[in-house]
Amino acid sequence: MPESSRTTCCIVGGGPAGVMAGYLFARSGVRVTVLEKHKDFFRDFRGDTVHPSTLQVFYELGLLQQFLKIPHQELRSISLKFGADLFKVADFSHLPTQCKFVALMPQWDLLNFLTEQCKQFHGFDLRMEHEATGLLYSNDRVTGVEVKTPSGNVLISADLVMGCDGRHSIIRQAAHMEVTELGVPVDVLWFRISRKNDDPEASLGNINYGKALVLQSQ
Repeated sequence: MPESSRTTCCIVGGGPAGVMAGYLFARSGVRVTVLEKHKDFFRDFRGDTVHPSTLQVFYELGLLQQFLKIPHQELRSISLKFGADLFKVADFSHLPTQCKFVALMPQWDLLNFLTEQCKQFHGFDLRMEHEATGLLYSNDRVTGVEVKTPSGNVLISADLVMGCDGRHSIIRQAAHMEVTELGVPVDVLWFRISRKNDDPEASLGNINYGKALVLQSQ
């Protein structure tokens, strides 16, 4: 028989949404288990930006000062180049927030920071290399998660199950939730290039001849 355990809240997916939700639950005294299928957070993500609204949440939680000690870049405005002309499209200096900038940092630094902060709460349990494969049901009610681990299968019972496992969510599929797909007539090619010292800090990209080059600093 698979090993079994119980928690109050089981969160599937150790990305920003899952880990932050786990932090907030644990901070409130709720026993929470976060499942992440990878063995660490060190991989490429689609977004490495921490926006002023998120930084404001960190400020209100008392985490901002520590968070900003992590090496990062501060984007205080955003410009786009249309052909030969450069236009400022966003200026964060007018925001009613503690931080009037977007912080640029690798997402693994954000996740490592948050999980380190979670360790102060006895009810927080992060389980790496735990991949959700399905849901447990009782009388048509979700009661937990089926999990695959390097040492075998595990059943985790929970009063609440949260699916934070991204676009190809196993939890969403197992719950038979329908997805509305909206077609986007854009092809995206994602690649990494080196950054030069004289590259403009505030430039987000270039648009010309019906094509766009979006830049993201690291």
